[in-house]
Order: sequence, then structure tokens, then C-alpha cells
Amino acid sequence: MININIICIGKLKEDYLRSACAEYEKRLGAFCKLKITELAPARLPENPNDAQIEAALADESERILSKISNSDAVFALCIEGKELSSENFSKEIEKCAVSGFGSISFVIGGSHGLAPSVKSRAKFRLSMSPMTFPHQLARVMLLEQIYRAFMISNGGKYHK
Repeated sequence: MININIICIGKLKEDYLRSACAEYEKRLGAFCKLKITELAPARLPENPNDAQIEAALADESERILSKISNSDAVFALCIEGKELSSENFSKEIEKCAVSGFGSISFVIGGSHGLAPSVKSRAKFRLSMSPMTFPHQLARVMLLEQIYRAFMISNGGKYHK
């Protein structure tokens, strides 16, 4: 059974998002060992300048990278990443599993994204859509797509 780690900046604030995540966490238990790590966002002033944002991203990057093993396949969720169909996302997860990766780590940054150091560590840069979504909703969407990927791999009917 493969390990799936989701490393994210920030906590889920809304009950309905926590409930949705809990449902997918329960469903995923049949396919993987799931671990979600929430890291506090770096503190920024009300209207940060570019240097302050860069420093915050560097701080978050250090903490994110400390949660990733050298043997993990890393997927960084970022706007400039590649969009995949659910079927192709399922194939990417399968490739990681058969290539000897014991864990796959998905990284969701904060409102200012991810530092270049996290993106360069990634095996794959993934975009959910050209649209912008709240990072909390992105977590629900990612969990749903991981569940869908496992259902596709196992011939389930959920994805249709």
C-alpha cells in the first residue's frame, strides 16, 4: 500500500471543507496510507512587499521540504503546472507506485504559492485548472482526484 502525503500551508477553517476532506480520507483508507500535514503560513504584514513575500516563501519552503523524504515522488500544485485528465493523473500515480517510490507527497502552498526550491524538488508540477481556487478548496479537490485516480486504477465505476 502506497503512502500519500499531503503537505499544505494553512488549516481548514470551514466545517463543510473539513467534512468533505474527512469523507475522502475515509474512502482513501482502502487504497493508501494517507497523511495530511498542515503547516502554519509565514506571517506577513497587511500589504507585503516583494521582499517580504519572498522571505515568507523561503520560510515555508524550509518547513515543507523538511517533511519530504529523499525517496518521495513530489507533486507541487502550482498554476504553471501541467493540467491532467483524471485518467492521466491516475496513470501518474500508478507510475510512481511501480517505479519504487514508497510515498507520494503532494504540496499545496499558501496564498502566495510555492517557493522555487519546492517546485524544483517536485517530480511533477500539477495545475488543477487555469482558474484560481482557494487553497482550502484545492485540498478537497486534490483528495477527490486522488480517490478518483485509485478508483480508475482499480476499475471502479466512481469516475464515470
